[in-house]
Amino acid sequence: MSDDRELVSIVVPVYNAGKYIENTIRMVEDQTFENWELVLVDDCSSDNSRAVIREYLAARPEAAGEAKAPKGAIRLIEKEKNQGAAMARNTGVDAARGRYIAFLDADDVWLPQKLEKELEFMKRSRAAFVFTSYEFGDEKAEGTGRIVHAPELLTYRRALSRTVIFTSTVLLDTQRLCGAGKDLIHMPVVESEDTALWWRILRGGFDAYGLDEVLVIYRRPAGSLSSNKLKAIRRIWNLYRNQEGLSLLSSAYHFVFWAFRATVRRI
Repeated sequence: MSDDRELVSIVVPVYNAGKYIENTIRMVEDQTFENWELVLVDDCSSDNSRAVIREYLAARPEAAGEAKAPKGAIRLIEKEKNQGAAMARNTGVDAARGRYIAFLDADDVWLPQKLEKELEFMKRSRAAFVFTSYEFGDEKAEGTGRIVHAPELLTYRRALSRTVIFTSTVLLDTQRLCGAGKDLIHMPVVESEDTALWWRILRGGFDAYGLDEVLVIYRRPAGSLSSNKLKAIRRIWNLYRNQEGLSLLSSAYHFVFWAFRATVRRI
């Protein structure tokens, strides 16, 4: 029986991820840290995502009536209406039973020691919010050698000029962050909802601690949303002005440094 005080809830939004999702589940099952639950939130996929997940769950030992218990627990939440990644993650967060929340996108890759090392780092740092370095991957999630290193510490002001926190690297301690509710870690329904969430947490007086070790591969297919530079520029500017309420001068100041670091990170 798992100890919910140490349980890590892994929240995965699923939308037309049929070609990835079985590998994603197996990757979580291969984690060296075993006290986890995987919360898969299908956001009305139009492909075979739900069928793949259902078939996989039906073949797990507990479903098949086998005596040997498998690693972790897996739940599928099937949304009735497509609402986007932010709402899918929020649904998963609300359903999570664990003290710790880890986000994982269905097409990204965790190395086997990701959870174990990151949780140890969180406890050692006495942090509520941690993230790791990551490596850009190609369409097959094979590392390209381009690495984004996690800084040792990010405050709110420092984070405004560098979008270095990647969603699939994040681990949150809900006991330290949320108290009795989870509203603080609900993603806003805006473009770049993950960055907006990190800034909200940091603005609330928490710092983010970075583990400078590559434990995640960020798959970047050609033509992906994140590779569209014009859209990225618009999203970050809108966050400054509309989400954070920064003045024009302050927005421009942070934007210049953000643009420089974003360019360097991708070359």
